[in-house]
Amino acid sequence: MSDIGRRGFLVRTGLTLSAAVLAGAQPRASAEQATSSSRLKSWEDLRAQFPLSPQLIHLAAFFLASHPTPVREAIERHRAGLDTDPIGYWFEHEEKQEAQVLQAAAEYLGGNPTDIALTDSTTMGLGLLYGGLQLRSGQEILTTTHDHYSTETALRLRAERTGAMVRQIHLYRSTKTVSRDEIVDSLRKGITTMTRIVAVTWVHSSTGLKLPIHEMALAIQTINRSREERDRIIFCVDGVHALGVEDFRVSELGCDFLIAGTHKWMFGPRGTGLVWGHPKAWPIARATIPTFSSQAYDLWMENKSSKDLPPSVHMTPGGFHSFEHRWALGEAFTFHQTIGKSKVMQRIYELNQQLKQGLAAMPHVTLHTPVSQDLSAGIVCFEVAGMAPRTVVEKFRRRGIVGSVTPYATKYVRLAPCLINSPKEIETTLAEIRNLRAS
Repeated sequence: MSDIGRRGFLVRTGLTLSAAVLAGAQPRASAEQATSSSRLKSWEDLRAQFPLSPQLIHLAAFFLASHPTPVREAIERHRAGLDTDPIGYWFEHEEKQEAQVLQAAAEYLGGNPTDIALTDSTTMGLGLLYGGLQLRSGQEILTTTHDHYSTETALRLRAERTGAMVRQIHLYRSTKTVSRDEIVDSLRKGITTMTRIVAVTWVHSSTGLKLPIHEMALAIQTINRSREERDRIIFCVDGVHALGVEDFRVSELGCDFLIAGTHKWMFGPRGTGLVWGHPKAWPIARATIPTFSSQAYDLWMENKSSKDLPPSVHMTPGGFHSFEHRWALGEAFTFHQTIGKSKVMQRIYELNQQLKQGLAAMPHVTLHTPVSQDLSAGIVCFEVAGMAPRTVVEKFRRRGIVGSVTPYATKYVRLAPCLINSPKEIETTLAEIRNLRAS
């Protein structure tokens, strides 16, 4: 609702007083958050922000993050408000909190709040975007053989429903010999006059390979110079394993859409995500779920069209969410900004280099992730000779090390050092791997 609409509703339902009382608690909570952030003087201080078991070495936090103190406190604050006075708290905070989340996300990404749609996950974002793409007859979606189940399935479902053409290409022959030039050249050769959408994954969770997204974007831009606007290639990137790792500004990255969950490397609340779109690209997407935007709702009640609202507003699915989680998402972006994006990336790179170089020196280990940080981020995939990946991960667990197996047809052991880890933990893990031998 608009301010007047909301105020009128609260007055009519006798909720004005309770909403005001609840709103008065906000400054104190924000002060507590600032105090928590100011304690981050070392990596040990940062680790202490997470209630993770100290008996375990957590090398699978990229799968589903633990909530750091500011995020956890924000969730509990909103939960308490919703439990105390659900409707009053919702009407008082929904519009304001979502605006704060969008502003925090925009500041982190280096974009504008009006270019961001909020979702519940990467998969939801992919489904919403790819399911709503507007293509003309004869136009195709170009993707790769290296993408995740969610991308492949979202595109397959769209093809089955609309008859859209989806084509896959290989970007490289092997992670052992891959180069940035090979990837960009493969993309360039794979694009045809029918290609309208290019859909890729920035960091492959199957191998840990990181695509040179900016160089790929430049290649696409070169091709686009000779195309009319209606035939311009739209570059879509699943960035879930880059967001919260790489230091970038989305306005300089070169892609048209960036889709990501925020409950992995970003340490955001579970069940949160976003889709960023360039203003020129958003018109190609059509919403499939009604938004609950107060602006759109007000226009609907006044029998007016909402077509002039930013497309990202319509692409933010409506309905009731786990609001205490969504409204706490801004704290995760602020948490990362407090540390510093460049420091985050440097720390993750250092820990990953330590792990990769240690693995590369072991004769019984085959490393499948490029050692160079130009072609890798925070995921490391490998095999131990004579041992099934699942067996390795189970042995790790018994020794207090948490890893995972890649959820693909070709399976590898997968470890992902991040900000919660230390060089000592990486060395402990490497020592365990040195001692692993097939029976």
